Amino acid sequence: MLLEKKHSEISVVQQADLLGIARSTAYYCPFIDPEDDLHMRIIDEIYTAWPYFGSRRIRVMLERRGYEVGRDRIRSLMRKMGIQAIYPKPRTTFPNSQHKKHPYLLKGLTINRPNHVWSTDITYIRLQKGFIYLVAIMDWYSRYVLGFRISITLEDEFCVEVLEECLEKTLPEIFNSDQGVQFTGNSFAGLLESNNVKISMDGKGRAYDNIFTERLWRTVKYEEVYLKNYQTPLEAFESLKKYFNFYNHVRPHQSLNYKTPAEVYFGSQILETSQLITIPLNLNPSTCPLTIQ
Repeated sequence: MLLEKKHSEISVVQQADLLGIARSTAYYCPFIDPEDDLHMRIIDEIYTAWPYFGSRRIRVMLERRGYEVGRDRIRSLMRKMGIQAIYPKPRTTFPNSQHKKHPYLLKGLTINRPNHVWSTDITYIRLQKGFIYLVAIMDWYSRYVLGFRISITLEDEFCVEVLEECLEKTLPEIFNSDQGVQFTGNSFAGLLESNNVKISMDGKGRAYDNIFTERLWRTVKYEEVYLKNYQTPLEAFESLKKYFNFYNHVRPHQSLNYKTPAEVYFGSQILETSQLITIPLNLNPSTCPLTIQ
């Protein structure tokens, strides 16, 4: 345990700020029905492998594993996890009709340099008992993960905190996200607008508009989360911090000519013209499959 709730000099809020975690996470008190917890863990594995599976197919997959769970219950658990099938609706985060929507700016765009396009997304991370949410910001050109935060809720605070941290280092030209309420609110979108960053948002039902973040989540789940058994949010945070350091600075990426994201992002190696990223006019699963890069 990294937090000392009865520390004589440093408050819990200050400790959370120093550790770089959302303040709400510092007060985490796990409570979840054991049966729901088991079902959510299995749903997470099924969804990570096949993110286009909706509640009907997930129910069938659960039945094949010997779990009789009604479709309504699966829907309820998926809402709690913050996930939806990538067809026909956006997944993970949910739109708010009162917030301003922005057009998708990446269609046909050639992404040819670091900080040209950043993107973000949220995913569900399981603990031994309970779960948390993970948000990360990635540079599309290099796949470099600029920052991340965890939280026990889907409030926008932890998303805003990681954005503030990343914008203190440098600014992107375009920032892409889905239409989730965490990213369309004044706190998040307003921060981008005040820094003159162009805002791009995925089209409804087009999860492949944010394909590189989708690939990142699958990689993180299979190479880190599913191999560990996090006891607490703080343990998850420390382990994920080590993994993202490995991901950025050690793990070679096939799509980057087996360079690391850090090598490409910081310019020690330059991709050849043939390796530049161009967003196709009609991106679909057959032209851009969800594979680990």
